Amino acid sequence: MMAQSCSVAIIGTGNMGGAMVERLREQGWPVVVCDTDPVRQQQALAAGAELADSPDALAHALSADGLLIVCVVDAAQSHEVLFGAQGAAAAMRPGQTVMLCPTIAPQDTETLAAGLAPRGIGCIDAPMSGGPARARDGSMSLMLAAPHALLAQHAALLQVLSSRRFVISDRVGDGARTKLVNNLLAGINLVGAAEVMVLAERLGLNLPTTLDVIEQSSGQSWIGSDRMRRAIAGDFKPRAHVTLLEKDTRLAVQAARAAGFDGPLGARAAEAFAQAHAAGLVGLDDAALLLWLRQRGG
Repeated sequence: MMAQSCSVAIIGTGNMGGAMVERLREQGWPVVVCDTDPVRQQQALAAGAELADSPDALAHALSADGLLIVCVVDAAQSHEVLFGAQGAAAAMRPGQTVMLCPTIAPQDTETLAAGLAPRGIGCIDAPMSGGPARARDGSMSLMLAAPHALLAQHAALLQVLSSRRFVISDRVGDGARTKLVNNLLAGINLVGAAEVMVLAERLGLNLPTTLDVIEQSSGQSWIGSDRMRRAIAGDFKPRAHVTLLEKDTRLAVQAARAAGFDGPLGARAAEAFAQAHAAGLVGLDDAALLLWLRQRGG
């Protein structure tokens, strides 16, 4: 039987959402979840979460001051789970809060928050960074933009989810802006790391040794080391699909152009991810940029 009056609910229990479920259950928090994937449903049940069969049913299980975490892929899915035919918003009550974790355009975050406000539902703009392992152990980053009173209301939960909480401002949308800036640099760094690994290979260098040097020298980047270690070992099992940074870099470039800025690298990185997608690497980890650049280089 589905639990009533859970203080936290999660829609979307993929790599990041599922890791948050496990983290919260380990720390003793009752959690109710909703996901359309039967495999993800079973994983959540195995972690000890309760299961709702629709977003509105999940909302009915949320306590009066509870927090609903939206952890889906994009803005369209976020709108659907909140305001669609079985959306959670219609079943939520004044005093409850939605926390938006997907990487989406700032204007989409603002639109979703504006749809919640007339219902008396608060909104925390809270993009995540760090990957599933860090979400699982509570060390991921959260970029928080919301009224300070709302952040204080949910401080205990936020502390469990993240040891790296950055309060950006009290303006919803600034979390999304910060995440796009971060992810554009992550995309640029990853394209650069894959490029130099292919170059090292063409120069006859040992790739693990070359990466050892880079990691202790001026070329080091976290995402470059993390992804290229896996790529060199031939491990392209998706932790973060190519499509995610493809989306994020595209949104970041769009935001830059809307602000009147056109940098030399962002659009090139976004193009690289789009071409890797077109080359058939969509189902692989974004470390597969190494494969794409090997193919592209002839």
